[in-house]
Amino acid sequence: MRGDPAAARSAPRGPVAPGFSAVADAFADVLAGARGGAAFSVVRDGVPLVELHGGLADPVTGRPWTRDTVAVLFSGTKGLAATACAALADRLDPDAPVVRYWPEFAAGGKATATVAQVLAHTVGLPYVDPEPATADALDDRACAVALARQTPLWEPGSRVAYHALTWGNLVAELVRRATGGADPRVVLEEVVGRVPGARVFLATAPPEPARIVRAPGYRISTFLDDPRRRRAVERMYRVLLDDADAVNSPGWYRSGALAGAAVAGAPAMARAYAALTDPARSPVRPAALARAVRTHATGTDAVNDRPVRFGLGYELADRLGTFGPEPVAFGHSGAGGGRHGAWPERRIGFSFLTNEMRAEDVDDRAARLLGALHGCLRAA
Repeated sequence: MRGDPAAARSAPRGPVAPGFSAVADAFADVLAGARGGAAFSVVRDGVPLVELHGGLADPVTGRPWTRDTVAVLFSGTKGLAATACAALADRLDPDAPVVRYWPEFAAGGKATATVAQVLAHTVGLPYVDPEPATADALDDRACAVALARQTPLWEPGSRVAYHALTWGNLVAELVRRATGGADPRVVLEEVVGRVPGARVFLATAPPEPARIVRAPGYRISTFLDDPRRRRAVERMYRVLLDDADAVNSPGWYRSGALAGAAVAGAPAMARAYAALTDPARSPVRPAALARAVRTHATGTDAVNDRPVRFGLGYELADRLGTFGPEPVAFGHSGAGGGRHGAWPERRIGFSFLTNEMRAEDVDDRAARLLGALHGCLRAA
């Protein structure tokens, strides 16, 4: 309605290249029912095709979402960490045993576990046992010490299950060891920062991020019915579930947790992924990237019952259509609806970023946007 402040706050803003109006229409539909805000950016060959944003960055104060709004990426952080690992391939060999870099990891029968098994979520350490104290739950180093002593739930490499938080604990320690003690948060920022316009905050204090809100009925692991494994999932995600507002505290987004604490904007994320599709712009050597985006694990998640397909840290195109209709894709999703990735055969990088968390089985926002984008590219 003309003159309605709420409608003005929700209206999509930002440039859209000719031929991509269907994406703008889909984004307007996404915002129409939003309690929070969102952004959707698409970049090809370093050039933005879509940079849309709208809604509320803070539904409590009414602060609008602007082009410069940043938000917690949750597991979108893992895709950036995967990029950092690929950039370090000459020092962190995926085929090497973890103990080459981290001798203490041999405890508990893990002496032959490989770096690739850690990166591809098959190492069998989906939660820390015993559970860390609340103060340590987002401390990668403290959790890594415990994981090094731990016995895996299965023989590494024999099953795949998403390591929601422990993936970050393990990878952060591997990066630290392989680089001779470098801060993995700084390594990630530096690798991503080689791409013009791709700024991410993990070691560096971010601008005020968007306030995260949960849609009514928000749930995790929506594919899972087994009560026993549900308890395991609750253990894996306790730091996210126990206090709904914890994600809005500096304790979360200043923790540096490599599994889910990075902060960035959608334009930066789209640029970072678009650069990976172009050897002239990529911070990763082509051979290392090709290796990282090959399938290293696929099947039904042994804990969550969800179909999964992983490269070396990246999520890959799967039968759920996580990354849209394009058959070749890689990237990483984030809790509550974020979706960041690349369609390499189309030289496209994209990012859907939101502060309104919705359950996976009812959230079609990213799917609608990626479907519209795919249609526009095919029509061009």
